[in-house]
This record gives sequence, structure tokens and C-alpha cells, in this order.
Amino acid sequence: MASAAERMKEMRKRQRAGGLREVRLIVPDTRIADVKQRLAVQVARLSSADEQDALDWIEQVSEFDEAR
Repeated sequence: MASAAERMKEMRKRQRAGGLREVRLIVPDTRIADVKQRLAVQVARLSSADEQDALDWIEQVSEFDEAR
């Protein structure tokens, strides 16, 4: 039987052949209390005006996508 590393290599090869590529994301671990605290502080600092700007932009982009 092939090793785990060899099986992963073959799986990635099949995925690439199918037009896919692997993307890895590193995200905050919200199970850690300190991380939760820092995120809560950052969320509290968010501006509703900035949020509305972001939502307006998303709406404009989604309308653009529909025009194709």
C-alpha cells in the first residue's frame, strides 16, 4: 500500500489534472480564549459606516456579475 504522502501526492495530481488547485488558509483559532478576546476588541472597533461601504460595494459587484 502507498504511504499517506504518496496518496496525497496522487490526489493533488488528479485534482490539478481536473483544473483544481489546493489553497491553504491560516485563520485565527477561535477556541482559544485570548484569540476570542482580541477578536471581540476588533469587532467593537468596527465602524457601521465602513460596514455599509463594504455592503454597498458587494451589492455593486454582484450586480456587475449578473450582467454577464
